Amino acid sequence: MEDLNKKGAANEAKGAAKEAVGKVKGDVGDALDNSSMHAEGRGDQLKGKIQKNVGKVERALDPNTHRDSTDTDRSRRS
Repeated sequence: MEDLNKKGAANEAKGAAKEAVGKVKGDVGDALDNSSMHAEGRGDQLKGKIQKNVGKVERALDPNTHRDSTDTDRSRRS
């Protein structure tokens, strides 16, 4: 299984970048009164936000992130 922490971090970074680019594109569309560019930018912004949040969930679900020393101690006693 792929390391969810690394995959999540990559998705967070890519999502944040996509979100920022989408916001700029939407703002440029507003400034140019270009509704098509505005809608495309806001769509990209939303996709980036979703990807960023998926990355956060992946990182939270990584079993290696939440393991503490007491878990390994219990397994040795069994």
